[in-house]
Amino acid sequence: MTTAETAAFGFFSLRVVRTRRLGPSMVRVTFAGATGEELKGFASGGRDQSLSLFLPHPGQSEPVMPPLDGGDLYAALGAWRAMPEDVRAVMRSYTVREQRHDPDEVDIDFALHEDGGPACRWAQQASEGDRVVVLGPAVADNTGVRFHLPEDADEVLIWGDETALPAAASILEWLPAGTRARVWLEVPYAADRLELRTEADATVTWLVREEGAPCAVEAVRAAELTGSAPYAWIAGESGSVKALRRHLVNERQLDRRRVTFVGYWRKGLSEDALREAPEAAEDAA
Repeated sequence: MTTAETAAFGFFSLRVVRTRRLGPSMVRVTFAGATGEELKGFASGGRDQSLSLFLPHPGQSEPVMPPLDGGDLYAALGAWRAMPEDVRAVMRSYTVREQRHDPDEVDIDFALHEDGGPACRWAQQASEGDRVVVLGPAVADNTGVRFHLPEDADEVLIWGDETALPAAASILEWLPAGTRARVWLEVPYAADRLELRTEADATVTWLVREEGAPCAVEAVRAAELTGSAPYAWIAGESGSVKALRRHLVNERQLDRRRVTFVGYWRKGLSEDALREAPEAAEDAA
């Protein structure tokens, strides 16, 4: 992060106020300020706004963090990294599903898996009063938002799996009225389908794995795209994201600069291992 970028982010101490199961594979956790006022400076840019979520280990009442009142993000993150791994807070990346005011609240949707990691396990057991810390946006125009719709775009293409569903749903809510959008959302079970709000002219196709739905590339390859200046946003499992990006750029001849792609996770790797993998920078580019 540059100095300007660090000024756009800050640490926020939060507490759980409620949870709601959205389907077999998703739970929504709603947060407020730990003492009531912490979210006053939080400013989500919407769409696929990301944040870093710091969680306690089992047996800890709250995440173990270094002092966060110094204002130096680099120093705080460096001090966090220097702590023993089995003591310091567990850090994972998530999307802001929605921010509201009066009262100030933030929703984060968690994808659940049988073999899920520490964030998945925490979300399954989260209850009112549980404490977390987030490193999130202090200004709405920040680098944690990846979806940037070009002014000349006449069609939007969106693909995401269940880990990208919160971001995709938020993007659909943000799209200007009448925007033509083709959307493919891959989920494990039929009951994971959600009612999505949008004013866009959107065609949403649910790819349900238990129903034998085709893979990302097969589903998109079969579609007839009508726009002359499309913009694509694809996110989820990195192998699927890479394959779909190759299809869009090499087969569909989309300008690679108009394809935003984010590998949220990779089969067989934890988020920590994914960051250290040689291809991690490419996945996140």
